[in-house]
Amino acid sequence: MTKIENKVQYEWAIKRVEELLPLVDDNTPLDDPNSIELELLSNLVADYSDEHFAIGEPTLVDVLKLRMYEMGLTQKALSALIGVSPSRLSDYVSGKCEPTLKVAREMSRKLNIDANIVLGV
Repeated sequence: MTKIENKVQYEWAIKRVEELLPLVDDNTPLDDPNSIELELLSNLVADYSDEHFAIGEPTLVDVLKLRMYEMGLTQKALSALIGVSPSRLSDYVSGKCEPTLKVAREMSRKLNIDANIVLGV
């Protein structure tokens, strides 16, 4: 099996997948030519996307900002929630320093953030 080598091939493959999608449904036999082509092209497109457009793991800074937005919290309110000073929280949000293990636990529990993200693992 080959792979998509460049963006032109990738864009062609996406266009072809979009053409094939209306022709294939759950009742289409697996040996149908359109079904086979759709399966192959979809896998090639997915592989290329994973290699060239992969989204990295979120950072603690990204997740803190997201949680503040989702929960409608200011930095001051968030600092009180996790038990640190506003200036220390500012350091976490700006990425200047990382939380201690105790603070990381509080962030993980109270903000429902995966411990691996809080600990930078």
